[in-house]
Amino acid sequence: MRARAQGLADGIREDSVEGVLRRVFAIQAQDATAADLGIRVRGRDIGADDIRAAYEDERSIVRGWFMRGTLHTVAAADVRWLLRLFAPRLLAATDRRYRELGLDESLRERADHLIRRVLTVHGPLTRPELTEHLATLGVSPRGQAPFHLIRHAALTGILCQGPQRAGEAGYVLLDDWLPAQSGDREREQDAALAELALRYLKAHGPVDVADFAAWSGLPITWARTAWTALRRSGVITADGEPTAPIAPGGGGEGWAGISSDTPDVRMLPAYDDYLVGYRTRELSVPAGYEGRVRPGGGLIRPTVCADGLAVGTWTRVGAGRSIEVDAFEPLPAPVAAGLAAERAEVIDFLRHAGRTPG
Repeated sequence: MRARAQGLADGIREDSVEGVLRRVFAIQAQDATAADLGIRVRGRDIGADDIRAAYEDERSIVRGWFMRGTLHTVAAADVRWLLRLFAPRLLAATDRRYRELGLDESLRERADHLIRRVLTVHGPLTRPELTEHLATLGVSPRGQAPFHLIRHAALTGILCQGPQRAGEAGYVLLDDWLPAQSGDREREQDAALAELALRYLKAHGPVDVADFAAWSGLPITWARTAWTALRRSGVITADGEPTAPIAPGGGGEGWAGISSDTPDVRMLPAYDDYLVGYRTRELSVPAGYEGRVRPGGGLIRPTVCADGLAVGTWTRVGAGRSIEVDAFEPLPAPVAAGLAAERAEVIDFLRHAGRTPG
């Protein structure tokens, strides 16, 4: 059921980039290539050019800091209310780091003002270019200070990621890139929480309140408030079960879950939300193989799934000209055949994107 909700089983694929984001709400995006692959794996014949067009021409999707303070790609229509919900907590949580870096409130305000001015005149600008401008305030170009000032400007709604320049993310003024729409609504915190919980439930269910707290990074008390709102609105029962089907059913455990002669095999990128969007991975990664998917150091490896079940990991080899799969166990012939087709599609996607596989 979770794999179906994520568009990763039973042949479910969306026909457009925007459709993928409507289904899954957010794509983990601290690695830009992994984010593109996360969109590709849920889409039908979606190429790198389609994803670039969604970011830059249609401006229908945006990459920014939201859940858990981590970079995610979300629909443009969701950017502002997500910032209003998450930014105050993320800024407060970063206060100690600001002080460690010598970025007091006065300097942060001056940096915000400078960034707004230089983007107005010269934007879009890359992180190195913004770093050069920040140096005029006495901010060392070495270390984490420039990054945190750029992130501060993003969280305060000054800038967002726009078109790439020379292979790097270009930053633009949020209000220029995504002009406010008449349909934009100022949600009260509880309403925004309930909306977030509903979107999470639709994109990830079945889930519980602990899963929602782990995915969002919000306090468990906030998560319970959101769950209470869903219960009062009739979306879920007192036991936390949906009152009506929210995502298509199906699934299973172990090889028994791979029940068809043509299993749906997908190659997920590193840090894919199917593997990090829940409190645990016990439903998607067989017992005994968790360490192969999450070897330590916060890494979630690129993973091969068949009908929603992890069956191996994958990596680049030969200077990135090919992909090597490390299967957990010998693969049944139907899974191996599906993997061969999927592997060829991933290599083709990355080749047309001008990137090496991985």
